[in-house]
Amino acid sequence: MKKDKKIVVTLLIIVILTVFTPLFVLKDAEFGGSDNAGSTMIENINKDYEPWFTPILEKVIGGELPGEVESLFFCLQTAIGVGIIAFYMGRMYERKRLGKEEEDL
Repeated sequence: MKKDKKIVVTLLIIVILTVFTPLFVLKDAEFGGSDNAGSTMIENINKDYEPWFTPILEKVIGGELPGEVESLFFCLQTAIGVGIIAFYMGRMYERKRLGKEEEDL
């Protein structure tokens, strides 16, 4: 087996173990968002705390956003970020490739 093939197989095994190990090790664990954890911790520290800011969209629609809409916004944010990163990685790859072609001439 080639060196590159061994590296790829090893990395795939590591990724698979990283993904599936928590499913078996943490059977009764509850996974919550960081917003909930922060709110809970603040309430434990100071019972009289009141948030000084409300999200702009909650003011506009007059209540909390449904969970599906929040998920949609999160996915859109992720897609935009990935698009920007992929665009710049493609530009850097092409710049490097074109630089090598000019050196060969």
